[in-house]
Amino acid sequence: MDFALNDDQRAIQDAARAFADAELAPHSARWDEDKHFPVDVMKQAAEMGFCGIYTGEEHGGIALGRVEAALIFEELSRGDVATAAFISIHNMATWMIDRFGSDDLRGRFVSDLVGMEKIASYCLTEPGSGSDAAALRTTAVRDGDHYVLNGSKAFISGAGTSDVYVVMVRTGGEGPKGVSAIVVEAGTPGLSFGAQEKKMGWNAQPTAIVQFDDCRVPVANLLGEEGAGFKYAMAGLDGGRLNIAACSLGGARLALETAQAYVATRKQFGKPLAEFQALQFRLADMATDLEAARLMVLRGAWAIDNDHPEKTKWCAMAKRLATDACFQIADEALQLHGGYGYLKDYPLERIVRDLRVHRILEGTNEIMRVIIAREMGRG
Repeated sequence: MDFALNDDQRAIQDAARAFADAELAPHSARWDEDKHFPVDVMKQAAEMGFCGIYTGEEHGGIALGRVEAALIFEELSRGDVATAAFISIHNMATWMIDRFGSDDLRGRFVSDLVGMEKIASYCLTEPGSGSDAAALRTTAVRDGDHYVLNGSKAFISGAGTSDVYVVMVRTGGEGPKGVSAIVVEAGTPGLSFGAQEKKMGWNAQPTAIVQFDDCRVPVANLLGEEGAGFKYAMAGLDGGRLNIAACSLGGARLALETAQAYVATRKQFGKPLAEFQALQFRLADMATDLEAARLMVLRGAWAIDNDHPEKTKWCAMAKRLATDACFQIADEALQLHGGYGYLKDYPLERIVRDLRVHRILEGTNEIMRVIIAREMGRG
């Protein structure tokens, strides 16, 4: 068992860190304040391959593994959590088209997505079906060489800005076997968007309802086979959960580093806070929890890369552990700053706001426990 990164992995990690330090971190506070979606900077990330990390090379992806993806997303999120998280969603949607789409679909979309010439969104959640994703109600009825879509999707990152929407729809009966996946392009008649949501965090990316009203989409835009969409969606989410867990690592790491620097210089009762053993213990626990979360994420990534039969369980474990632990680390770092941590002069309040949603999306952490328990029962 070798825990060391190889030379290529260290080079990838260094490149992502350098990009985040130069292009994300200096602007993170302003993007949050202005609710700015930094498409231009994401296109720069695409030039480095970060928008097609595990997409195949045929259409311009860099075909790395999920371990490398986890390393990249940790570094990017240390620069800006919300932007890194959106890049992770874009990667998931792009991979789904590349992995399950026809040659025609892949040829039409993947190259542009990898280069961020087109932006992708993933559409599963609905106003009436969140955790119970298989109960989705958005329908796609076959009409000649088109499907006619009706329904809506909720909390969609990129809604109204994205060019491509990977949408889970009901083409058959109740339950997961009646779900299919289809690609809907921006500008398709019948496709519209709700008002931008007013959110606690993730302000550097747009979020809104995606609405379908007799939206006609070519049958050629179907991903894979009818009735296989839920399986495709869950395959995407195994990796998506790791990505969002890795984004939690980066935010928590920045919070811990900020807290370490603060307690080294802040004096109370005649000495630096760093000299109080109680605070040393708190920092030690934060560092230990961060490392444990990182190891769990890398184990899940290894499981996907090696198609391990328990990969779904390990990804759910990693997502549950990392997003909970990293939020607590960020909250503790804010607490160590006292009143200053509550001010926007420091990054802590933004990190706390951004990391909070990671415990909800890509499957709530309660659903992660359901998945883990179910998989344990199969063993």
